[in-house]
Amino acid sequence: MYLKKLEGPRAVRLPGGKTMTRADLPDPDTKRWVASRKAAVVKAVNGGLISDKEAMETYQLTEEELAAWSRAVDRHGEAALKTTRLQKYRQL
Repeated sequence: MYLKKLEGPRAVRLPGGKTMTRADLPDPDTKRWVASRKAAVVKAVNGGLISDKEAMETYQLTEEELAAWSRAVDRHGEAALKTTRLQKYRQL
């Protein structure tokens, strides 16, 4: 079995005690961004599993998009990433 040489850690422990690995990240070809996939990317960046630059390159995200996701999670939790909730959380 061949393991690809990667920059950074293969797994990190998140603040809640859960372990997150690169296998927990969404597929790089993701086109449909549901809240759980957005949250996984934000957790990986915040936990140090991947850098924000790596996340932007891998998922073709803009700096503003990733920052907006991160801000939404910081302010209101993962529920704020749902598109049906955008209007409610933007008003706050």
